[in-house]
Amino acid sequence: MNIAVAQSGGPTCAINASLVGVFKQGLLTKEIDAIFGSINGIEGMIHDKLLNLKSVIRTNEDMELLRQTPSTMLGSCRYKLPNYEENPDIYEKILHTFEIHRIGVFIYIGGNDSMDTVVKLSAYLKQIGSDVKIIGVPKTIDNDLPITDHTPGFGSASKYVATTVQEIIRDSCVYSLPSVTIIEIMGRNSGWLTASTCMLRANGEEAPHLIYLPETNFSAEKFIEDVKKEMAKHKAVIIAVSEGVNFETENSGIEDFQSGAVDNFGHKYLSGIGKFLERFVADRIGCKVRSIELNVMQRCSSHICSKTDIDEAERIGRHALKTALNGETGKMMYFKRISDMPYAVTIEMTDAVNVANLEKKFPKEWISPEQNQVTDTAISYFLPLIQGKVDIYRKNGLPVHFKRPLR
Repeated sequence: MNIAVAQSGGPTCAINASLVGVFKQGLLTKEIDAIFGSINGIEGMIHDKLLNLKSVIRTNEDMELLRQTPSTMLGSCRYKLPNYEENPDIYEKILHTFEIHRIGVFIYIGGNDSMDTVVKLSAYLKQIGSDVKIIGVPKTIDNDLPITDHTPGFGSASKYVATTVQEIIRDSCVYSLPSVTIIEIMGRNSGWLTASTCMLRANGEEAPHLIYLPETNFSAEKFIEDVKKEMAKHKAVIIAVSEGVNFETENSGIEDFQSGAVDNFGHKYLSGIGKFLERFVADRIGCKVRSIELNVMQRCSSHICSKTDIDEAERIGRHALKTALNGETGKMMYFKRISDMPYAVTIEMTDAVNVANLEKKFPKEWISPEQNQVTDTAISYFLPLIQGKVDIYRKNGLPVHFKRPLR
């Protein structure tokens, strides 16, 4: 029997570690011959674009280098698999790829949209009596997948964001002039990543002085009042804001700072809240103000990745293949937290339908009554996820990355 693995959705620091986990477990399994990588997610299965991973990952050094390399070595996609009734040809193409390559297990690493593919594909295969097993491995820096305590990729992203915000704090405090710095952080409908900046309080930082999340209603007028209150206490006010904050009124003016484009799943491309608030503060307060959009750097800054995150990502990839070989299909692996101190998790499985197209919000009980800050309760949740340092391979003082040979 052969197996295949694919990566989907936005890149992270840890998604290649999950790929390595599947690969390593495949090497240890006698009944498995070839281990294929599907190029550009499910699209590789549709178009029969597979890579024999044993031909490119040849040594233990290759595996370790790939494990610490950010982004998706196999490429990614944001392809929405249609329902079988809408386009049966797509499913038949995937089945043909499975059959000609003798693939008995397909591991799909991705977020809640990717779990939709796991659900649809596993249901189709069951319906036609196929024995191919489909298992999902979670991945997203947004940490917004239901059931799982957290997602691979989130720990490293939150470590980068918190570290960067701390450096911005140092930079902003050197001048005598009053100032406001607005840091725009990824988070479409959930504010986990933005909220994680509260971890800085564990190291004695007061900033970010204000934190705004999509889980609450956002008022530009109240925002100005909040900023003025903080300026009365701090010369340099630091603000963390999620890109997807939920404005109370539709005609806020934020649309003028956004593209309005959507992806294949109907998700709007956001960003722009930082620039909007920068202009708003300049007009209403008139102080020195700048906005900083962390953008894609949040996803793939492996030079400061969390060892906990990378190790767990590999572990959950291993468990996914074991689960498939035990006869399970249509499942997603997830982390169940046992304790914060000492930190401990187990790896469990759930039906992928419990995750597909669903989102886990940041708990409202961890948001301050003023809806502009995060409570200390959240710190004990976040801190274990950023622990440890990976010994990054370097050359000429720069990180070295694993690169897939071009075809």
